[in-house]
Amino acid sequence: MQLAVLGLRRIRLTEVESEDPYLTCAIEMLPEIQEDILTIEREALMRRAIASFQQLVSLAPHLPAELAGAAGAIDDPLHLAYYVANHIRLTTEQRQEILELDSSKAKLERLLGHMSHELEVLELGRKIQSQAEEQMGKAQREYFLREQLKAIQRELGELDTEHAELSELRERIEKAGLPPEAKREADREISRLERMPEAAGEYSMVRTYLEWLTELPWAADPGTPIDIAEARRILDADHYGLEKIKRRILEFLAVRKLNPSGKSPILCFVGPPGVGKTSLGQSIAKATGRKFARASLGGVHDEAEIRGHRRTYIGAMPGRILQAIRRAESNDPVFILDEVDKIGADWRGDPSSALLEVLDPEQNKDFRDNYLDVPFDLSKVMFITTANSLETIPPALRDRMEVLHLSGYTEEEKVQIAERFLIPKQVLAHGLNPGEVTISEEAIRLIIREYTREAGVRNLEREIASLLRRDVADIASGKKLKRMDDTKRVRAALGKRRFYDDVAERIDRPGIATGLVWTPTGGEIIFVEATITPGKGELKLTGQLGEVMKESAAAGLSYLKSRAAEIGIDP
Repeated sequence: MQLAVLGLRRIRLTEVESEDPYLTCAIEMLPEIQEDILTIEREALMRRAIASFQQLVSLAPHLPAELAGAAGAIDDPLHLAYYVANHIRLTTEQRQEILELDSSKAKLERLLGHMSHELEVLELGRKIQSQAEEQMGKAQREYFLREQLKAIQRELGELDTEHAELSELRERIEKAGLPPEAKREADREISRLERMPEAAGEYSMVRTYLEWLTELPWAADPGTPIDIAEARRILDADHYGLEKIKRRILEFLAVRKLNPSGKSPILCFVGPPGVGKTSLGQSIAKATGRKFARASLGGVHDEAEIRGHRRTYIGAMPGRILQAIRRAESNDPVFILDEVDKIGADWRGDPSSALLEVLDPEQNKDFRDNYLDVPFDLSKVMFITTANSLETIPPALRDRMEVLHLSGYTEEEKVQIAERFLIPKQVLAHGLNPGEVTISEEAIRLIIREYTREAGVRNLEREIASLLRRDVADIASGKKLKRMDDTKRVRAALGKRRFYDDVAERIDRPGIATGLVWTPTGGEIIFVEATITPGKGELKLTGQLGEVMKESAAAGLSYLKSRAAEIGIDP
């Protein structure tokens, strides 16, 4: 049963008298105040209220259209006020407030404010709705038209390879997980490509660009959980010594484990050739469970090698950074930048300046390659640079890197490296079985002392290979391996000794002093010989001496001259 109720009088409850069997209260009548409104003001107020209410009915979907006509027929301000308040959206508090206002003029004025607010909300809602419908309608229309076009082409037998490839390319763009800016660029370019004839010169350039966009690893790789103990085991298995370097790598892994979203440091390994800088990077990748990427910068003198070429040039390509990341198929690989101290600079640009953005954790999250021209996040990449010398690296670039020095190996370290790594590796490389050919520790020490003088172990590995090749040649020809002592075996394979420890013999007389020289490939002992002849007392220096050596000689002579009398030398 439904009741239609019409309120006739206002009342105020004064007290509750009983609750059983039903609620009864004492009340007082509270009649409305019939104020004296000017006829013209009354008419203006009612017209405005009726117009606002009718506008509201036309916009609000929940209000029936008949309400607008009924409101226009009301000629009493009080009746109109209650009629409008009954149908518009108000809170209970707002309804109570209007009921408590004594005059019909005050009620209508308050309702006009509420209707104005409601109209603004409805207008904004309608605008948002129409925009959403327009965008959805456009996307749906394009989808249906594309599907219809495919169906027509299938019926006509015109769905050729080109259209199939473009459809596949569009699918790849959707699945690539591109960020918003890259997605907009990809959609714009593929729309151009679909309207472009295949014979157009720009067709292949646009298509290559889209393939690059889809093949780059934009989405983050979840990766494997970091196991510090396992990482330590891998580093120890791959490299002998280098305790400081290993400790720094394990510290980095520990920080990454606790804060996976943190910025990766830029490590720079500095040391002579052959001490294991690049192979250390490969071990770090293995220990962290990440992909490995590498780019050699030796001799690079064009800035476009780092940042890429602009697409306006024929044969344009991205720079080496993004090429290596594409090959690694991961956006958080361990990335080795080899020979960073050998970058050139000329009129084509300064690659070391282009590297500043790549190697700055504050900037590289939005790295823009000239070819792609959309930002790519490099902040997850662990960059490791290698160099033989710090002197040739520009100060601004050096400032962005954490330098770790790898010194040359001692004889004991070289023996351990040869036994643990070099000999097993060369035995395998020469097609021998483990234990078939052995090299004793004495033979290794002999090679180190008399055939190699280096900071690293590259030449040591070559000489070990030469020693093994002699045995391999005998085995391959069916000969029996000769039994001979270490010295004879090494001499037979490597020839006469190349280095002599003649320091003691050469400095056992006056006029000869030893000097130590520094080179990017390690240190060297040199002998400085002096002789005195009759003449004017001039000092002549021969040989390729550096400025510091020349100053040392001049300082020595000055000291002798100033102390000649005390030492007992004829001035």
